[in-house]
Amino acid sequence: MRKGMAIAVLLLLIGGAAYLYYVRGVGVSAQIPRPATIERARGVRTYTWGVSTAMPTPRTEVAAAVLAGKIYVIGGFDGLGRTVATVEVYDPPSGLWAAGPDLPAPRHHLVAVTAGDTLYALGGYSGSSFEPHAEVYALDARTTLWRPVAPLPAARGAIAAAALGGKLYLAGGVGPEGLANELYLYDTVADHWEERRPAPTRRDHLAAAALHGRLYLGGGREQSLSKNLATLEVYDPTADTWKVGANMPTARGGVAGAAFDGLFVVAGGERPSATHAEVEAFDPEGGRWLSLPPLPTARHGLAAAVVDNVLYVIGGGTHPGLSVSGRVEVLEVR
Repeated sequence: MRKGMAIAVLLLLIGGAAYLYYVRGVGVSAQIPRPATIERARGVRTYTWGVSTAMPTPRTEVAAAVLAGKIYVIGGFDGLGRTVATVEVYDPPSGLWAAGPDLPAPRHHLVAVTAGDTLYALGGYSGSSFEPHAEVYALDARTTLWRPVAPLPAARGAIAAAALGGKLYLAGGVGPEGLANELYLYDTVADHWEERRPAPTRRDHLAAAALHGRLYLGGGREQSLSKNLATLEVYDPTADTWKVGANMPTARGGVAGAAFDGLFVVAGGERPSATHAEVEAFDPEGGRWLSLPPLPTARHGLAAAVVDNVLYVIGGGTHPGLSVSGRVEVLEVR
């Protein structure tokens, strides 16, 4: 009897340790890389990572966007694998967090974009079944309540989006019909969606950003951790045309994307055996990819946002699959 109890206790301890390490990322320490001085088309720039106050609720597969100078981190999975409607708001000057208004419904693998003084939360999945959704919710800087707006033309999760010229562009992801390459444009004034020329590549878990009047898509995968992509595609909204650019140095999905310091930045990601710390940036002026200093903590399912030309990388998972963190890592440039 005592031997059986001892074995049960040992298994419980092992299970608890595994949960803390693989799911909560406890014991995975940040490794602050050395600052990197990089020669760019616009001159020499030095990039330096730091660490700020952790998010109160560790989460992965989150979305984030900036509204009125603050970063809203939205939805995702918690450490028990539950889909949450949680919204937490980060104030960059103080490094403090506050509770924001919960989403009307729990979502993971959604995307968030701000146009003007309105933040939009788009699509995503619900539950462990990964049911895709088309709902779009809007939050104005002057209010504390989400409101529904015109839904996506098709349900999507693991999507990417960016705001360009006061309009939202959404690409990629997975819906009921499978992997997608449709490009949807949302007119924020008319509250209307329309379809534009589809992207050349079908993919999910990709990164997007708007830069120099163009939409950039990078990385992603084909519904499998073992089918990661390095593809760069650039959309011209005026001509409604796509151009294929140089591949990223590192193929990966589960990434975060941002327009930062005149660059299209792709951070983090995962493969079957590990998460990625790579931070690679396409310089449109130089026409090439740059390797910025890596993330202090390798992660996937993370979010990225830029305030005052400072890049904030938040949350995500430290191990492939379900794992969560609340880490906030900050990349500054001079």
